[in-house]
Amino acid sequence: MDPNTLFTCLIAVTLLTLTPGIDTLLVVRNSARGGWYDGALSSLGICSGLFVHASVSACGISIMLLQTAWAYNGLKILGAAYLLWLGLTNWSRLLFNKKNSVFADLSVTPLKFNGLRSFREGFLSNVLNPKTIVFYMAFLPQFIDPNKGALWQSLTVAAIHFMVAMIWQCLLASMVDRAKAWLKNPRCSRTFDGLTGSMMIFLGIRLVFTD
Repeated sequence: MDPNTLFTCLIAVTLLTLTPGIDTLLVVRNSARGGWYDGALSSLGICSGLFVHASVSACGISIMLLQTAWAYNGLKILGAAYLLWLGLTNWSRLLFNKKNSVFADLSVTPLKFNGLRSFREGFLSNVLNPKTIVFYMAFLPQFIDPNKGALWQSLTVAAIHFMVAMIWQCLLASMVDRAKAWLKNPRCSRTFDGLTGSMMIFLGIRLVFTD
């Protein structure tokens, strides 16, 4: 990849990363739940999913997926269901177990940190997002030299995206973690649970009805 292409790619993935979306919301939600480590490992899962999208796009699998309506719709439904499940988890905690708020006992230790869960949630959120597939199919060809191997070039773009996204999302997790003195107020905590849960449910429903 020549320097000009590399610079253009860096600008593009930076703008994409800074645009708020499902990934940003998940990192904020999980950072609030379990502190910086929770948010950082969620980000690691999200960013690891980028290599999956880059690989399948380079191998042409995404083209077949996009041209097969039932397969694309099936993936879309899975992604929407996962978002709905995350949102309903927040609301169930809010309605049925108020003492177990995401900010409870933040002054002592992060609540119920589970690294594998954090990574899994981030990874599934990214891999099951059909919009990421569409983006990579439209985005990658602009940076691929047809005279060279498509796979390693795609993985290079994904690696650049990985580094930029990890830096931004880890900073975001740190900001949420530093705000815990304010957020541990029970009213703020319940409001945060309700807002993030509602946004995930809204994004899930919107995904179902998106062509």
